[in-house]
Order: sequence, then structure tokens, then C-alpha cells
Amino acid sequence: MAKILYEVKQNHNTASRGYSKWYGRAKALESINTRKLASHIADHGSIYTSDVVFGVLEKFRSCLVEMLLNSKRVKIDGLGTFYCSIESSGCNTKEKYSVTEHIRGLHIRFLPEQATEMDLSSRQFLKRAEFINVDQLKPDPEAEPEPEP
Repeated sequence: MAKILYEVKQNHNTASRGYSKWYGRAKALESINTRKLASHIADHGSIYTSDVVFGVLEKFRSCLVEMLLNSKRVKIDGLGTFYCSIESSGCNTKEKYSVTEHIRGLHIRFLPEQATEMDLSSRQFLKRAEFINVDQLKPDPEAEPEPEP
């Protein structure tokens, strides 16, 4: 089963309705770059070397951005769909709406696939995960250090 590390943090934002409450937050051990992901894929019995896999992933990245910037959604079967969304402020009239004045951001979004045996929806993802509090992994500062062999 997958192991998701989490930590419990207190909300210190006084403007938030959740002020002073405690929330679980996912904690990553490391970030895997494209080269490491390519090596990992190649290590799973792929007939392709990590350099070939890396090339395909890099081409995928550049083509994904190209397609998104051409107003296309990109569906990767078994994984999900990438698409763009616009962060925009409101305008009182359609005629006065200006891209430069009202568009504040362009975001890449991802919607996980749900219609496969590898359902990546939040509910199914949650069922497949085991959670480990990072505090359980930290050594006790009060404990005596183990002697070196």
C-alpha cells in the first residue's frame, strides 16, 4: 500500500475561519525530476533505456504546453486530463472587459481519470493510501543516541 507522509500544522491566519485549528498537510520526501522519473520507468522492465524515456517525457512536456496554449484539452488515457483555466477579475460590462486589465492568471489544471481500474479520483486515491505522521519518523530529542558500532 502507498505511504503518504503528513504533518499536522496549526492555522495562524487570523483572517481565516479555520484560525487556530489544526490541519493535516501532505509532506513530500523529495521532488523527482524528469530524469529520475525516466530512470524509474526504465527500471520497471521497460525495453527502453532511461535516455529514451527521458526524451519522450521531455517531448510530452513541450507538446502538452503547446496544445494547452492552443486552447486544447489533453487527455492521457488512464491518467487524466490537463486543461487551462483563467483567473479573472470582474468587469461591469462586456464591452469594457480587457485581457490586460482583467486577466490575472492562466493556470494549468489536472482532472484525474475516474473511469478505469486505476481510478485516480480523490475518493479512490484516499482508499489506496496509508498515512504516516512525520512526527513518528523524527527521532525523540530526549532519547539517548544509539552507540556507534
